[in-house]
Amino acid sequence: MDRVTRKELKRDKFALEVQHGLEYVTSHRQMMIRYGIIGGVVILLIVAFFLYRRHESGVREEALETAMKAQLASVGPAQTEWAIAYPTEADRDKATLKAWTDLANRFPGTTEGMVAEYFLGSRAADAGKLDEAVKHFQKAIDSGSSDYSSLAKLALAQLYGAQGKLAEGEKLLQSLIDHPTVMVSKDAATIALAHLIAHSDPARARKLVEPLRGSDRTEVSQAALRALADIPK
Repeated sequence: MDRVTRKELKRDKFALEVQHGLEYVTSHRQMMIRYGIIGGVVILLIVAFFLYRRHESGVREEALETAMKAQLASVGPAQTEWAIAYPTEADRDKATLKAWTDLANRFPGTTEGMVAEYFLGSRAADAGKLDEAVKHFQKAIDSGSSDYSSLAKLALAQLYGAQGKLAEGEKLLQSLIDHPTVMVSKDAATIALAHLIAHSDPARARKLVEPLRGSDRTEVSQAALRALADIPK
């Protein structure tokens, strides 16, 4: 088997693992959500996968692959000959934390480092370590890549909402509305802002999402209708 073929086979194996991982996350989404951050994590898994396929720059991609494999690993017997599995949840969590921490520490300021900070922030938020989560998300925002840091802004805004820091969250979301990216659209940021202020300013929240209920993009119109249903009368 020549070098090119081996590389393509490696990519196909990784793609399969990512596919299985995304299917698992999607099917368990409600169980896993705490602060609404997991939605961004699913997006980031897809983004990171395509980053891996499109940019072969060596060591950083290998480190990213290692961390993602740990993140997507199953517990118990391996489901495929290529998939990684750990005996217990604790073993998987330990390996995942180490992999993302190593990636963040080795490659600060890079896209891969930003991905690591995002995942570390999500893990910290899910564990209730909100101050630690804020630090990781802020590092991702400061990475310099507007497209990818916008995901961290969205997650941090949601986290601020959970902490009752509505003004800070609104500032982040307004910046996304004013400067949307390919990762976070203006519509997505607008709906997120409506969720954030739904209880403090329900009239304004409703005014934000009403125009989106008739969007020709099904996912936007459905998200707008869900947001409207959550806003107090």
